[in-house]
Amino acid sequence: MFNSKSKSTSGEMPTGGTTIIGAGTIISGDIKSDGDIRIDGVLNGNLFAKAKVFIGPDGVVEGDIHGDQADVLGKVTGQIRIKELLQLLSKCDVKGDIFAGKLQVEPSANFTGRCQTGANVVELNKELVKNKELVKNVVNQ
Repeated sequence: MFNSKSKSTSGEMPTGGTTIIGAGTIISGDIKSDGDIRIDGVLNGNLFAKAKVFIGPDGVVEGDIHGDQADVLGKVTGQIRIKELLQLLSKCDVKGDIFAGKLQVEPSANFTGRCQTGANVVELNKELVKNKELVKNVVNQ
């Protein structure tokens, strides 16, 4: 019934697939994903994705989002750091600062916060956060 050619010979699980957090699902804690991720439920925590992030119309994220690309249709409360293109679509509601390579905002999207765009904005911001943490650790010692 199954073709033996489709089996993995190395015994490793494939990486880079799409993860879906379905409607009615609530996750408390941080998520790290190597592939695309779609959130139609609720995430109370930070999201670290190495690919595309999609927040569905009923999706809610209470935390920071880090990724390569993102489409937001739902609600986000926290910082959004996207290396490439961030799209605020339809009737999304974003409360927090945005750092993105490029930003596209539809007229019906809601955004409250500060915005910085440009090719190196996300990388420079990461360095600033690390430097602030280093200074804080040295002062506290």
